[in-house]
Amino acid sequence: MEKLKGPAARCTTATCGWRALLLPQLNRQSLYVYGSEMAVEQECRRQLQSGVFVIHPFSLMRSYYIMCMMAITFLNLIGIPMEIAFLDGNSGLAWEGFNVFSDTLFLIDVALNFRMGIITEDSEEAILDLKRIRVSYLRTWFIPDVIAAFPIGYILLFADLHYHNDHNPSKTNKMMRILMFVRILSLIRLARVSRLVRFFNEVEKVSNANLEVVRLFFRILSLFMMIFLLCHWNGCIQYFVPMLEEFPTDCWVRKENLMNATVSVKYSWGVFRALSQMIALSYGSMDAPTNYVEMWIVMVSMVSGCLMYTVLVANATTMIANTDPAAKEYKSKMSRLEHYMTFMKLPPELQLRITNYYQARYGGKWFQEKDVMDTVSSALKEQILMVMCSRLLRKVPMFQTREENFINAVLFKLEYEVFLEGDAIVRQNVPGDRMFFIDHGQVVMETDSYDRELCDGDFFGETCVLTKSKHLATVKALTDCQCFSLSWHDLQEALEGFPDVRKDLEETVELDTDGGLV
Repeated sequence: MEKLKGPAARCTTATCGWRALLLPQLNRQSLYVYGSEMAVEQECRRQLQSGVFVIHPFSLMRSYYIMCMMAITFLNLIGIPMEIAFLDGNSGLAWEGFNVFSDTLFLIDVALNFRMGIITEDSEEAILDLKRIRVSYLRTWFIPDVIAAFPIGYILLFADLHYHNDHNPSKTNKMMRILMFVRILSLIRLARVSRLVRFFNEVEKVSNANLEVVRLFFRILSLFMMIFLLCHWNGCIQYFVPMLEEFPTDCWVRKENLMNATVSVKYSWGVFRALSQMIALSYGSMDAPTNYVEMWIVMVSMVSGCLMYTVLVANATTMIANTDPAAKEYKSKMSRLEHYMTFMKLPPELQLRITNYYQARYGGKWFQEKDVMDTVSSALKEQILMVMCSRLLRKVPMFQTREENFINAVLFKLEYEVFLEGDAIVRQNVPGDRMFFIDHGQVVMETDSYDRELCDGDFFGETCVLTKSKHLATVKALTDCQCFSLSWHDLQEALEGFPDVRKDLEETVELDTDGGLV
């Protein structure tokens, strides 16, 4: 079982006891709503000070309760049509016990909803006031929940007991009709499907997993569960309606000789006919409807099949549209780029290199690094740059012994660049004002007297960034290279707050081609 976390964990003392299960947990969703761990802790204190029994929307009890109710509701929505259509009152003690248990649980659920905290999209805290909870529930889902929780299971249990204990033929026939009416009346319990939909929405709201892939999974799961229930109900109706007519001679059940078949065979044929009609295939319904009842069943099946297609396509389109927007934006940018290159009549070789550059630079996902860095806090930005570039700076002799504040100032000036295989990054005897740090990739440094290969973690151009002198070598990329560059102008800005470092660098500037100065 999951352990309590965060503020609720600190309340598991003799003063809190079992009430800790009602308090909000520290997870991604609660942090998103309240903003900080301290705010979640204040929410815990607010609920404890209220002194009333209220289940917080982000509590551990609420999470487990929703998952349990989802399972019970789904089993009800499967079992109730099966019982009415195929079991013919011979459901057995186990199923009747489950019906009574389910009815009891749904009645308790109605009562608990008066003590269930509410979280709304526009509120900064959960609604824990009993009066506001009561008014909100009575105005929204109270009546549908009461109808869905009507205790049909108790009525069926008592009626079955009376039916089996009564040996009077006239009373027995009368009781059989009453039982049939009650079983048909029990169809109102299918209104619990609304609870299933709401439970899915609540799971998505209070889930500790804030990843888009998890949310997408829940949406797909709920969609397929609804489609399954639609097919299941339709299959049960296919058999249930002929049963109400006492199986006329021209009905499909008699034609297929299913009167004495097992429940699994009857159910399989019913679902087969339902699917055949829903997806507009002739299999399973070769003959035209023999009466107006069958005709209406076929029409309803066809319409429900069309609705199923519509919902499936609409949801699939929405999911696809909302999946991986960065990749879609990248494809859109590449499409515009291809139109541009075609319009400008660029050579195919150059077009290929430009396309390869975008792939190497963005990896198939479009993003604006500047936008990302501008939206995070300065502390986070510093940590990101420290992870990405600090090790590269510390390998350069002129940065190795510098204070941390100066290193951080330089980090903020680094620019990310990508070079393709064969690119000339710098050229010999050409004035330069930048130095480069190789994050990933391999380059070759070519001079008149020697060639030298550099790879991950190496650097070149440090003389140019200090003196804006000419490069002493040509540097070409042997592979696709991901580098960080530091310009002379940016270095001067970083040195403004560190005069001692500026003086030291000016005194130690020297040209040393053997040290890799280019």
